[in-house]
Amino acid sequence: MYDVVVIGSGAAGAMAAWRSAELGARTAILTSAEFGGMTAHDGPVPVRTLAHAARLIRDARQLSAYGISVGEPHLDYPSLLRRVREVAAQVADVSSRRADLDRMGVRIVERAGQARFVDAHTVAVADGSRFESATFVLCVGGIPRSLPVPGGELALTHSAAWAIEQPPGSMIVIGGGATGTQVASVFQAFGTKVELIQVNSRILPGGDEDVSAAVSDGFRQRGITVRDSVDSIDAVQRADDAMRVTLTIDGVRSTSTADVVLAAIGWAANVDALDLASIGVELDGRGFVAVDDYQRTSVPHVFAAGDVTGGIQLVPEANQAGYVAATNAVKGPVARRPNEHGPLGSFTDPEFASVGLTEPQARADHDVVVVSIGFDQTTRSIIDGHAEGFCKLIVDGGSRQILGCHVVGDRAVDIAQVAYMAMQGGIDVIRLAQMPLSFPTYAGMIARVAHNAAEALGVDIALGPR
Repeated sequence: MYDVVVIGSGAAGAMAAWRSAELGARTAILTSAEFGGMTAHDGPVPVRTLAHAARLIRDARQLSAYGISVGEPHLDYPSLLRRVREVAAQVADVSSRRADLDRMGVRIVERAGQARFVDAHTVAVADGSRFESATFVLCVGGIPRSLPVPGGELALTHSAAWAIEQPPGSMIVIGGGATGTQVASVFQAFGTKVELIQVNSRILPGGDEDVSAAVSDGFRQRGITVRDSVDSIDAVQRADDAMRVTLTIDGVRSTSTADVVLAAIGWAANVDALDLASIGVELDGRGFVAVDDYQRTSVPHVFAAGDVTGGIQLVPEANQAGYVAATNAVKGPVARRPNEHGPLGSFTDPEFASVGLTEPQARADHDVVVVSIGFDQTTRSIIDGHAEGFCKLIVDGGSRQILGCHVVGDRAVDIAQVAYMAMQGGIDVIRLAQMPLSFPTYAGMIARVAHNAAEALGVDIALGPR
């Protein structure tokens, strides 16, 4: 009998198991495949590795501008996939708390197959083994949503795309969110002709409009065909040796053809095998596990964390949720999940990131000052030959607190994190402008745009805030 059984070993699961053991609970963690979950094997780690390769190709093409003579870069895709597997294995061993869990005596059950609740305190796995526990933490993650049109099952998911032996000659990506834009960006860099389709809105629809516009422009400059505000995707079908997508734009039906069609239209909870209904765990209206502020489900001894709950599907938020869930599984409902989110971004080319309020959101409730600076005006981006993009701060005109930061360009996520730390620390834009950040760095761009904000507010930073 365990005190805590964690199901799933991604970011939330690994953190939950670590926290449970830290609190002295007898803990086991079950994972259907290799330890590390989607984070290590099918999400951020392999995707970022592929994106890094794409960046290396891009940077290799500018070497001649710095007096370095080389030939045109050639991609050996099987070798790259081997590197991806090496990185994923290393991260699973080193960065996902596995060594800590071994040291703390957590039982790790790998390649167990799908877990299923036999009763409220027992789960069984594929080989018939059973695990009894006083509490459970569900961290089984999500699965890609299938395209709900005739022939939608013919579209690949992003997981299948990473397993392709060679980049296809052409690809249609349906879905312009973070996953779809990343797939489009990576394969374009690898030589694939990419068409990106977004239904009923712009790409990156939930974010800042300037970010969406800049990323769209950057994609088009790189040769990606971006079709946004499409009325509908109507069908997917085979067409000889290719795939055909039927879509409606401005009320008129048309078709697009490519070697591969990929759907990146969101995520569903990976809960079907668990048989949660048999023990009374309820799902919300979107099919995710419903939890309260303590990460507790409708069954008091069953907790859930990470993508399976349908919140912000990012590693830092999953870590926080796993920590809170495990704390409450062991100690009772004493810890609430934080009501805050860090930067959202993606390692596309151009890279983008946002944190805090968008401009329309801020203007709805605040008297705001909005200032931007282009990457073509900042020293480090000019030195590196990557002068595409901008950094925008949204500041409350009264309190001078930073309400939002939105960035497109190299190191966008790193830049946004500096703004986020200022926001969380209560550092207003005047104090930020006064900080002597290192030069020349991408992060130092924040001080420059903060200086512009101080000027727009009529504050002489040499005299300090008045």
